[in-house]
Amino acid sequence: MLETVLKGAMIASGLIVAIGAQNAFVLKQGLARHHIFWVALICFLCDAVLMSAGVLGLGTLINTSTTATCSLALLGAAFLFWYGVKAFRSAYQATSYLEAASNANTASLAAVITTTLAMTLLNPHVYLDTVVILGSVAGTLPSHDKYWFLLGAVSVSGIWFFGLGYGARLLSPLFRKPRTWQILDILIGIIMWTIAWGLLQADLCW
Repeated sequence: MLETVLKGAMIASGLIVAIGAQNAFVLKQGLARHHIFWVALICFLCDAVLMSAGVLGLGTLINTSTTATCSLALLGAAFLFWYGVKAFRSAYQATSYLEAASNANTASLAAVITTTLAMTLLNPHVYLDTVVILGSVAGTLPSHDKYWFLLGAVSVSGIWFFGLGYGARLLSPLFRKPRTWQILDILIGIIMWTIAWGLLQADLCW
């Protein structure tokens, strides 16, 4: 049992911890201390639902419709490109630093929730990681072990997103200068555009 839980935890951690659009967004919200709980909770719940779908037998769902996969890739690329533009503009105007310094981030909870859902669900890689890869590994396990495997994977997701969101404040001393926020925004913009380009170049639509 414990071995199966640890197996799920190790595989999930390898997939989740890699720096990507979602993690960059959670980190920035954590540094700004803006709706951290809701951002982390949404990321965790989305992971939990998708991991459950993959582990409990729907691991091939993402591959059943080429049209759906292609549409998702295009939507995801468009969203990530747009968010990258916002990050670069924020770096140029030092917007993130001003919001953090004045603690006056004007984004409403609804807007933050919408962005978090889009950042999570419009990226095809999240389905490949949580549904396909985890589902494929779980498919090799006996039925009674799948639930323990899922427990390990979901636990890692919760620990990671809440740890990243609330742990980001430990980096606050590094982000007391506008230049540091500008560098972060530039890195986020590069990450967003890189992932968007990767989606367009991947064999998802052709």
